[in-house]
Amino acid sequence: MKAASQPGNATTKRIRCAIYTRKSSEEGLDQAFNSLHAQREACEAYIKSQAHEGWRLVPASYDDGGLSGGTLERPGLKRLLQDVDAGRVDTIVVYKIDRLTRSLADFARIVERLEKASASFVSVTQAFNTTTSMGRLTLNVLLSFAQFEREVTGERIRDKIRASKRRGMWMGGTVPLGYDRPTDLTTRALVPNEAESETVRMIFRRYLELGSVNALAIDLERTGVRSKSWVTLAGQPRGGAVIGRSALYHLLRNRMYLGELAVDGVPRPEAHPAIVPQDLFEAVGRHLDNQRQDRRDRPTRAAAMALTGILFDIDGNPMNPTFAYGRGGKLYRYYVSAPLQQGKPIRQRTDAIRRVAVDILEHALADHLRSWLGRDPNTPLKELCRPIRRVELEKDQVHLTIRRGEVPRRLHKDLDPHPTDPALGYLTLPIRCRVASGRSWVETDKSVQSIARPDPVLIKALRQAHIFVAGIGWTKGAAPAAEIARIPSSTYERRLCRLAFLAPDL
Repeated sequence: MKAASQPGNATTKRIRCAIYTRKSSEEGLDQAFNSLHAQREACEAYIKSQAHEGWRLVPASYDDGGLSGGTLERPGLKRLLQDVDAGRVDTIVVYKIDRLTRSLADFARIVERLEKASASFVSVTQAFNTTTSMGRLTLNVLLSFAQFEREVTGERIRDKIRASKRRGMWMGGTVPLGYDRPTDLTTRALVPNEAESETVRMIFRRYLELGSVNALAIDLERTGVRSKSWVTLAGQPRGGAVIGRSALYHLLRNRMYLGELAVDGVPRPEAHPAIVPQDLFEAVGRHLDNQRQDRRDRPTRAAAMALTGILFDIDGNPMNPTFAYGRGGKLYRYYVSAPLQQGKPIRQRTDAIRRVAVDILEHALADHLRSWLGRDPNTPLKELCRPIRRVELEKDQVHLTIRRGEVPRRLHKDLDPHPTDPALGYLTLPIRCRVASGRSWVETDKSVQSIARPDPVLIKALRQAHIFVAGIGWTKGAAPAAEIARIPSSTYERRLCRLAFLAPDL
């Protein structure tokens, strides 16, 4: 604590004191004289007793009612510490140390902040001197017991909640769609909401009809089905929101609709009335399990895509990875704009690319980056993307936002300046993306030396061409006149014949 001048000294320094009060629960705060008033009264009396030391009470009030001491997220405490930082408060006066905080870690942060501002604090009922090692030891012991008391109190509350749930009591939280809060305080059982219950059953039935959670989410948004409406703390009613896919997965798996209440992962049956029939709930569960099993049995999706999290379309929408399976379980990977992937309406633009094949884009981008950075031809794209903060995909070019400090200085001349952050720069690459009939490809600058890669489709066609030509007795020379009549009639076979004379036997 800051030292005060001796009594009788004409140059006694004025010490501005602020009182901080706190109460963990809201019980009794509406009374004319509550715990906060009692704490403040005691602190004011102590400040008056130190008037000869130059102590003066600041008019501002710093109170936190109904807030735990285990966190620093308290409005009154935040305002107080801000005034301390600004030099408007010299000493914080509290009734007890645990009113300021019940956490040793938080207390260390507060003390460090007070020391930077040359401020101190005083506890009215706990006299000690923090300028000595013994005083600091005493303070740490007191705070250890305060933290212990808070943790023991939390354990007792959790045990009580767990025991109440075992008896089927609703102990608070977000009330699921289809139910209202308990009206009988003895049983504390959820009460079915008839209108919302019918909506829940409709969602279960509609999922079996559509067979897809994504299609269900789109259908519910189109028909105007919303989540549960609620009332704010100020008493203002708020309408429900659009039910997303993740919320639908949770809803379709929620066993509370069967009347169960989970306690430590163990369901407690008949805790409240069920609103979804058992056979309907199980049918939906089986369908969800089958879909998940189908995805699990498919081939692995390979390594994480290099551009995940940094790729955006021309409108700033993130392009997320998605997967599709063709014949024989062949895996196809794409980057797709988030609104398009979620089935939401999206603005139509001729210069926008909303969907692109992963391999096509990543190979072209890797070729450009290896050439620009002067890296080894086998350097993976994931490593090349380390200095890249953002990739924006357009139809005729790709814009990269690059951290200047993570690329060689000789390359800074190629970067355009960032409008707000000098540590960033723009790099534009001539990568032109094309999409037609569900197929995507990339046209790159001829100056970039691309790495030669085998084309499995062309190799397969060459093999089939040589097998076909060998089967009808043709050679690489001119076809004998006797074989002219055996020229294939189908367009596909004629194309195979041409391929047989373009490459050696495979």
